[in-house]
Amino acid sequence: MNNFQNRFQYQNTAPSLEIRNQVLRNTYLLLALSLIPTAIGAVFGINMSFMFMLANPILTPLLLIGGMYFLMYMVQRNKYNFSGVIWMMAFTFFMGLLLGPLLQYALRVPNGASLVLISALLTSIVFFVMSGIAYTIKKELTFVTNFLTIGSIVLFVAVIANIFLHIPALYLTICAAFVIFSSLMILWQVHQVINGGETNYISATLTLYISIYNLFTSLLQLLLAFTGNDRR
Repeated sequence: MNNFQNRFQYQNTAPSLEIRNQVLRNTYLLLALSLIPTAIGAVFGINMSFMFMLANPILTPLLLIGGMYFLMYMVQRNKYNFSGVIWMMAFTFFMGLLLGPLLQYALRVPNGASLVLISALLTSIVFFVMSGIAYTIKKELTFVTNFLTIGSIVLFVAVIANIFLHIPALYLTICAAFVIFSSLMILWQVHQVINGGETNYISATLTLYISIYNLFTSLLQLLLAFTGNDRR
């Protein structure tokens, strides 16, 4: 959710159509490649023991969030060279590992595998729909920009607060908010690339990946809750 605020304003001289199309192609390609280390990390995560998280229920999540933001920072810092791609692969592998506890739980409940597949399918549908909408909008998304700016701050505070509070209702509200926020973030980022507001494919991929990741995990947790399998 961080670092996208610095890219809200369009450039005075928009890149050529050829450059924009190239950035979009590279973004989609890197996004597709990033799913490979995510899948590998998820396989490792499913077979790992996360009992250490129970021993430190507050410190461990904070450390994991710190590791996540460190990797995001390294991706952004190296986004103008190939090492940014390497850091992106490391980041996505790490995020795959973090899927471990959620997938472990989901696969243990009745029809859990189906819920995972449904979440993945819904995530794909939202991504393609939002990408398609981004192609049809020609004007600047000022309202969406302002909403995402405020929403990112509110969600970050809510996530940190729930680490300490452990309120089930707040947790599900955060998941629902992430579904809306992530969907709009996909719309905004693809629109930025198409219209020349974002010219770096690594940075664009990072934003889209995080949005897709949050969308998938939020949908899965909501489905688990609605089917009576709330892991909270």
